[in-house]
Amino acid sequence: MVNLVGHPLLGKGAAANLLLMAATPPIRGRFRRDRRARAAYAEAAGIYRIVPSAVCLPADVADVVALVRWAAETGVPLVPRGAGSAMPGNNVGNGVVVDLTALEGPPPVVDAGARRARMTAGTSLGALEQAAAHARLRLPPDPSSWRWATAGGVVSTNAAGGRSVRYGPVRPWVEAVEMVTGTGEVVSLRRGQSAPLRPRPLPSVPPLPAWPRVRKNSFGYAVDAYARSGNPLDLVIGSEGTLGIITAVEWRLDPIPPARGGLRVLLDSYRALPELVADLIGLEVSALELLDRTFLDVVRSAQPQVPLPNAEAVLLIEVEAADEAALRSAVEAVVRVARPRALGVDAGLSTAGADRIWQLRHAASPILAGLPPERRSLQVIEDGCVPLARLGDYVAAIRDAAERAGIPVVLFGHAGDANLHVNALPDVTRRGWRTRLAALYDEVSSAVVRLGGIPSGEHGAGRLRAGLLEKVYGSEVMAYFHEVKRHFDPLGIFNPGVILPSGEPPLQKLKVGAGAARLPKDIEAGLREIERTGGYATPRLRLADG
Repeated sequence: MVNLVGHPLLGKGAAANLLLMAATPPIRGRFRRDRRARAAYAEAAGIYRIVPSAVCLPADVADVVALVRWAAETGVPLVPRGAGSAMPGNNVGNGVVVDLTALEGPPPVVDAGARRARMTAGTSLGALEQAAAHARLRLPPDPSSWRWATAGGVVSTNAAGGRSVRYGPVRPWVEAVEMVTGTGEVVSLRRGQSAPLRPRPLPSVPPLPAWPRVRKNSFGYAVDAYARSGNPLDLVIGSEGTLGIITAVEWRLDPIPPARGGLRVLLDSYRALPELVADLIGLEVSALELLDRTFLDVVRSAQPQVPLPNAEAVLLIEVEAADEAALRSAVEAVVRVARPRALGVDAGLSTAGADRIWQLRHAASPILAGLPPERRSLQVIEDGCVPLARLGDYVAAIRDAAERAGIPVVLFGHAGDANLHVNALPDVTRRGWRTRLAALYDEVSSAVVRLGGIPSGEHGAGRLRAGLLEKVYGSEVMAYFHEVKRHFDPLGIFNPGVILPSGEPPLQKLKVGAGAARLPKDIEAGLREIERTGGYATPRLRLADG
């Protein structure tokens, strides 16, 4: 088939129209071009609404190969997607959205003796947790979206979670991936095997500048990790679907600790936070979360009957141990470190006690998701990660920028990694809200770079932050990023505009406001309900088919 995408005689949008008239790719799975199916895949968990040209649900790896080869012939972009819970726009786009949740295969297969598990890319971490628990094993990084997030999705973003302070992101736990490259080749990349990809080896990594000294990094291709390992697997992890389509993942697992406890520490300022967090990391706590005053305020306004602490910030701490005696000793050590610097410390010496303390961490998300239509939660600056010593400065910079923009914000995140999530709450009925939101984005993005940080600790650059990569890494590293992309995806069919910027302003094509693309009312309502309830496991074609 002749490649007509980008033909000089074709006007804007003509490529998508040609796709609608093109032959269906030769697959067993579903391929739909109707308006309702396309509308159902126009949104994900982030800020964007981009109606694709078609939707594909491949049934197996052979389907993925056939789809990639068809896309290579037609020049049609492919947007790999799992549950759709990623936020920076790496799972929506023009072209064909490829929903991998329908890939056929067995449930996660756990090898208890080897502490390994293998699963298809479209299977959720919830299914992995259930299968691994029978062998008293788990995947330790624990992304908060584990109930629905798919294996391919979490590998593609190098996802992390509350326990990353002790166990790191998913990168060291990925033993192998199977993927389809831009040439339609099925390759297996395995930890410890550094054989070059065909038909030629990757170019050598250039001398790297001073790399951001942060504890987590999901911002761009991990050329630093690749330089250390020599294994292309480290480039694929965190590549956000831009280098190929992951079809299967093999994990390394770890035993579930027998005992677990929790603590809540109240702080009157951020002054003591860097030193306190460093000391707690030294005690090998398994999770160390931060709730800012803005977080407490939004819970207090929505649920005034709930008793909340009067504090500038709250630290939530999880401790794991081999038995109850070791747990008590570990909790006591945390209390000794925290109490002299805190307004108060509350401890729970059991799993139930830990769950009680951690309830506050989960209180705000339903409130933010359920805000009225005029006050939407938009994650435009939601994933910055800075050196631990600059965490207080970063909080102050976000608050100051939000005040100047006249946009309320809610801050929380992973204190142990100095990785903050920010929910901006603009009034979308107020004149000039887009301009103020863009100003907030620009000011906070500049602040995170100035503080020696990166704009994404765990969710990826996506479309939202792709334009910031060169500011962080410089032109030489960006040139190598382009080399990596060409090596895996020579025709540029995978997720264009993600990681490598398209030049489009980052806050275009939002899901809210007068400029949002029109969707059928029932599908729009269904997507909003998924957002409100965290229902990302919902099959999107169910919305299309009513």
